[in-house]
Amino acid sequence: MKTVTLPAGNAVPALGQGTWNMGEQRGARAEELAALQLGLDLGLALIDTAEMYGEGAAEELVGEAVAGRRDQAFIVSKVYPHNASRKGTVAACERSLKRLRTDRIDLYLLHWRGNIALEESMEALRGLQQAGKILHYGVSNLDLADMRELWSLEAGRGAAVNQLLYNLTRRGIEWDLLPWMREHRLPLMAYSPIEQARLVRHAGLKEFAKRHRITPAQAALAWLLDRDDIIVIPKTGRRERVRENHGALAVTLDAAQRAELDALFPPPKGAKPLEML
Repeated sequence: MKTVTLPAGNAVPALGQGTWNMGEQRGARAEELAALQLGLDLGLALIDTAEMYGEGAAEELVGEAVAGRRDQAFIVSKVYPHNASRKGTVAACERSLKRLRTDRIDLYLLHWRGNIALEESMEALRGLQQAGKILHYGVSNLDLADMRELWSLEAGRGAAVNQLLYNLTRRGIEWDLLPWMREHRLPLMAYSPIEQARLVRHAGLKEFAKRHRITPAQAALAWLLDRDDIIVIPKTGRRERVRENHGALAVTLDAAQRAELDALFPPPKGAKPLEML
């Protein structure tokens, strides 16, 4: 399994599993559980969730999926911005721990920036780390100005990742934010790497994938996995898609193939506002 090294030196799977919109439909629950458990079997041990996802429903699903094999999983969850005060972060974490049926969260993120001071949120996260409730903390959806502010804070420099929208069609961060993160050796966690399945229907990507005997999803994932500092978290609640996603680990893109993808999905020619979903 390809891994990415966090700033503290811990290696985590480069390909994980997302859970946005999972755990919300009773009829889909059995297959969603089976998909997460298959992912664990295949080594996709990093599972990303959040208190926002189904107002805790996704965390409950993850808790059920890892029952009896918690030590095999690396669980990522996130706190709402409006809960990210000094006391609110602690209370939100405790609720997430209960839903996840665990005594610790491996990586806990500020989901996006809200009205609570960034310094207060980061100090709250560091306090949870010191208490052993979380092992690592970080941020999500923070743009370059936010990251510069974060790095000016003592607790902010303890951030392990920035989780961002990044895929073949969302390359704006390559202009300035991603280079800044690489300069500061901060890994990127890429969410919606297949653009909520829209990329699998892209005519150009379908043709590219057919010629290279892979699927469009595998092409999109392999493009991200080609980097050593990117963690990729595609979401699926279906076992056949988990197997397909896992197959992207066996795909190695050469220079000509990367150039083809650049022609299909050009990199940015200037700074752009941070995109979010």
